[in-house]
Amino acid sequence: MNNQIVFREKTTNISVDNLKLTKKKRLKNKTPNSSKVWKEFLLIIKKTIPNLSYSSWFLPLKPIELNGGELKVLVPNNYFVEWIEQHYNTLINNTVEQILGKDGKLVYIISKDEEDDVLDLFSEQTEKPMVNSKPEETIANNFESNLNSHYKFENYVKGEGNALARAAAIAISENPGETTFNPLFVYGGVGLGKTHLIQATGNTILEKFPAKKIIYISADNFTSQFVESIQTNTTAKFSKRYNSIDVLIIDDIQFLSGREKTQDLLFHIFNNLHQSRKQIILSSDKPPKEIVGMNERLLSRFNWGLTVDVQPPDFETRIAILKNKSDKFGIDLTNEILDLIAYNITSNIRELEGCLIKLLANSSLNSTPVNFELARKTIDEISTTKREVSISIDNITKLVCKEFDVDDNKVREKNRKKEVVLARQVAMYLSKVLTKSSLKTIGLQFGGRDHSTVIHACNNIEKLASKDVSLNKIVSGLRKKLELGV
Repeated sequence: MNNQIVFREKTTNISVDNLKLTKKKRLKNKTPNSSKVWKEFLLIIKKTIPNLSYSSWFLPLKPIELNGGELKVLVPNNYFVEWIEQHYNTLINNTVEQILGKDGKLVYIISKDEEDDVLDLFSEQTEKPMVNSKPEETIANNFESNLNSHYKFENYVKGEGNALARAAAIAISENPGETTFNPLFVYGGVGLGKTHLIQATGNTILEKFPAKKIIYISADNFTSQFVESIQTNTTAKFSKRYNSIDVLIIDDIQFLSGREKTQDLLFHIFNNLHQSRKQIILSSDKPPKEIVGMNERLLSRFNWGLTVDVQPPDFETRIAILKNKSDKFGIDLTNEILDLIAYNITSNIRELEGCLIKLLANSSLNSTPVNFELARKTIDEISTTKREVSISIDNITKLVCKEFDVDDNKVREKNRKKEVVLARQVAMYLSKVLTKSSLKTIGLQFGGRDHSTVIHACNNIEKLASKDVSLNKIVSGLRKKLELGV
């Protein structure tokens, strides 16, 4: 989906006392850059508030532009703005006035990305220097790509669920249009990193081939531009622009469903680019064969290259993502806390980041350190506020152990008591059936056992339940409770 830029202005209305800059200092800093002013701003803030609050709520902000007395800063999401305004409004006003004067303004630019990494920290947008610049390279670099420069392969965490898609994307970035992966069609659920991956491909191509013309656009925006071209009688110009590019990246292609005119146009653009050995990259929430309302001839083109899915991150990948994000926030999470979050938040990257943000908010609000108990409380809050309770291995284990009257710690130990073994195997079986966790991840949850132990447990429970009516009833009842979230 799109990255929409939202501007929120905040003017300073605080009376000027001893915070005014001297005339001499104003003249000296007549044309400072945004980075220099922002460093001065942070130095004052850092002296005033606790280190954790400073790292959590101010370091993620990035300066973009200084225009007169107006300083623009990039903010990860609207949640940051609401929190900052609620808790640090006076401090910010005073600091802005101290640095920029009574007419100073702080403008928040909020980057909203509905598809991927909504709680990500966005880096400053800067122009890349041109290497061995030629006239045609100047034209290409002035071509608006719509790419977010934050999305890189370097900060895209690799895991089992995205390994193939990532490898294909890297291969394409090395030789766009010349591999068999044309088009590259990436699909998967919400919040799994599709947008990050396809934009990382575009950014890498732009770095390696500065003369290439690249466009990243959502299917919705592509449609809107086409409709506007019809209204302004500039359809030929619109088609010419897209037929002239070297790399076309369209996000959420499923939203072209039912839009016949737009599909017809894309069909011809697709054919022209493909025949010219230009690279096409598409993303969707489902594979081509499951997209309803799409022209068959266009769907057939989508299958010409490589269609690859992105799966929810496994346990190890979730740990890596949490470490990556916590490092950006400047906080240290213990392995115990990382394991707790990763075991309980399993569906996508967005929820992992959401949990981390809420953990930091709870810590700042209550002036308490980030510890295991606070992490547990945060996870419980997230579970009770969600309309649908996600089923985690931890939830399954607790419910099963309660049913069998077994201490849930014992199922993780090398305990061979009959009732403990049965509870452990039932929990493993339900974890395999009700979660998307790999066998390896399930085994790790139960005391570091290997995948073969999990397979044996599942087979044994299926066999016993088919013969024992009582056990079958218990397992069915547990499954129903978990699915209903009761």
